[in-house]
Amino acid sequence: MIEVTDVVKTYPLGEGEVVAVDRLSLSVAAGEFVAVVGRSGSGKTTLLNLLAGIDRPTAGTVRVAGAELDGLSESALAGWRGGNVGLVFQFFQLLPTLTVAENVMLPMDFAAKIPAVRRRDRAMELLERVGIGDQAGKLPATLSGGQQQRTAIARALANDPPLLLADEPTGNLDSHTAQAVLDVFADLNAEGRTIVVVSHERDIRTLVNREITLVDGRVVADEGVRA
Repeated sequence: MIEVTDVVKTYPLGEGEVVAVDRLSLSVAAGEFVAVVGRSGSGKTTLLNLLAGIDRPTAGTVRVAGAELDGLSESALAGWRGGNVGLVFQFFQLLPTLTVAENVMLPMDFAAKIPAVRRRDRAMELLERVGIGDQAGKLPATLSGGQQQRTAIARALANDPPLLLADEPTGNLDSHTAQAVLDVFADLNAEGRTIVVVSHERDIRTLVNREITLVDGRVVADEGVRA
């Protein structure tokens, strides 16, 4: 599902540059549930952005879901992302003027992968799947943090992508709600979906297949942590 080879990512800083990812290589097979951990500034979010095609490598290759991302144009990249990757962010990124159901339908409207007549029904199915079907007609601001993150997960699943990428999805949640959200990811992985999650949650090790530790943009540990 993922093949990263000798990737470097630098950003300009004053007259020099900062190296966010440093000659990093890794592979993730279809169906794996992988946690990427490390201290702040270790390159976790940069790596996730490279996998999502949000950012491009300075050097090296990023191949995800059958596509070599650095070889795609911006429009081709957007089309690829719409059908292959679901993104979940720490701060939810829900549109405040759309209802919960409309937020979930939005990626379907952009990608046009789901027939228009099926989109609302699919949104409702996904909201039921993550346990908040009764919130479909509400605006995001009226929901709890956990409910907003469940909405974001449903939105990420809108076009049935084979890969989910999540950047600190529990960072704004209390411990009980965080565990419930992580359990949703575990259930999705049990159904065969590939998941890569950046997380500081200590309990993440009980759910994932692998834990990859980054330090200064490099992989310093790559452990299988669950039978």
